[in-house]
Amino acid sequence: MNKQRIGLVLTGGGARAAYQVGVLSAIRTIHNRPENPFPILTGTSAGGINAVVLAVFADNFIAAVRKLTWIWRNFRVHHVYRADTRALITTGIRWATALTLGWVIKKTPRSLLDNSPLRELLTRVLNFAAIQHHIDAGHIDAVSVSVSGYTSGENLAFFQATEATQAWRRVQRVGLRTQINVEHLLATSAIPFVFPAVKIHREYFGDGSMRQLAPISPAIHLGADRIMVIGSGQPIDEQRRQSHEHPSPAQIAGHALSSIFLDGLTVDLERLQRINRTLNAFTPEQRQAANLPLRPIDTLVIAPSQNLGTIAGCYRHELPTGLRTVMQGLGSGRSEDSTLLSYLLFERGYTRALIELGYQDAMARRDEIAQFLSSG
Repeated sequence: MNKQRIGLVLTGGGARAAYQVGVLSAIRTIHNRPENPFPILTGTSAGGINAVVLAVFADNFIAAVRKLTWIWRNFRVHHVYRADTRALITTGIRWATALTLGWVIKKTPRSLLDNSPLRELLTRVLNFAAIQHHIDAGHIDAVSVSVSGYTSGENLAFFQATEATQAWRRVQRVGLRTQINVEHLLATSAIPFVFPAVKIHREYFGDGSMRQLAPISPAIHLGADRIMVIGSGQPIDEQRRQSHEHPSPAQIAGHALSSIFLDGLTVDLERLQRINRTLNAFTPEQRQAANLPLRPIDTLVIAPSQNLGTIAGCYRHELPTGLRTVMQGLGSGRSEDSTLLSYLLFERGYTRALIELGYQDAMARRDEIAQFLSSG
């Protein structure tokens, strides 16, 4: 009997993806071998970038996680997007001009922030040709990143995999074979309005978390029998509180981003658990006799034990002065309005705090993770 293949799903979340690196560091400690434990790597947004980094260094899991950790522990905002005063003023002028004189100039800004530094960083540190080498050598079977098409409205999973892996098409979901490069990473992490869309072939694409109805499905289509999900959400406070003030723009924007990044995963996990319960009511022989194409998928979900927005609020002082002024103007000075900040705060104090939280959360479930990695 063939050993079951474990898929790794890394969700979106901008700077919140530092939490994933802490969990991966704990997995490195628990696994304690250079062999990659995840033959199928999938990700969205910043999680897609993390997944591709693991694929590029798939011949040595310990070294791959060490590389990821070093990058995230030393992140600064200027490594991801331009946040100097001159850049922010230029962007402000462009938007003001577009809003007041757009009917004259007939040209609209592409985004709020310029993420060209991220392109330079990814191009410098990643050898994308190594992905196919590691697939051919058997270090991984597949890697994918999800994007959202602004014209088609489809959520597209660009994947690179073994020859036997088939593309797929479902309602508003497509899997397309390609050679993954920096354009795919910029597209999957192009947070709407914040970063510019990226044209790949004939269409412009944005962050893959948008309209992502089933974030776990790419791993299943690529052949995963069991799936580990590392999320970037936080415990839900189900208690309603009385509000006396109108929500600030920062609070509204943070709420919108959380809806994009977090809600799809929650719904998809609930759907998967429901399907598993239904399938487990039948024996494998009964499922085969009934010609059911579905199979039970074991999952292990690791998510933050603390509110990442609250943590971000403790490090808002690390933002460059100009950007900090802008964020305060949007209303992110209060702790309850720090959700937006938690997605954009690519500064090492915050990212190191999330790495430490991810490591501690995963080590608290050490036995469970070890069992998941070794079973099957």
